[in-house]
Amino acid sequence: MADVVALMDDLFFQAKVMETAKHLGLNVRICGTPDAFLSEIGQRAPGLIVVDLNARSEPLSAIERLPAGAREIPMVAFLSHVQTDLAAKARAAGCREVMPRSQFTQNLATILTRAKSQAS
Repeated sequence: MADVVALMDDLFFQAKVMETAKHLGLNVRICGTPDAFLSEIGQRAPGLIVVDLNARSEPLSAIERLPAGAREIPMVAFLSHVQTDLAAKARAAGCREVMPRSQFTQNLATILTRAKSQAS
């Protein structure tokens, strides 16, 4: 079972998320495509969804395609701090928490720990 499902294709962030999750005792499934992402969420019902809004694989479309039940799962999306239009589009697509990449990196352990509290 994945505690966290992430849509991202940046290898640096994939490694950072995986290493942090490992230290926290969390299972993470990183998906590189919207189809894999949606399939994993449908199969696993994770405690947390993470989306890199700068992924090349149309992350906004993936957020919009989440089934109704999955929209209740906490979701954190991150992007460059100057991309205010993209942040607004992500919120409109259903992502309640959008933050700059730097804030995501700085608070990664705290963010991932939410998946543990959701499982409890």
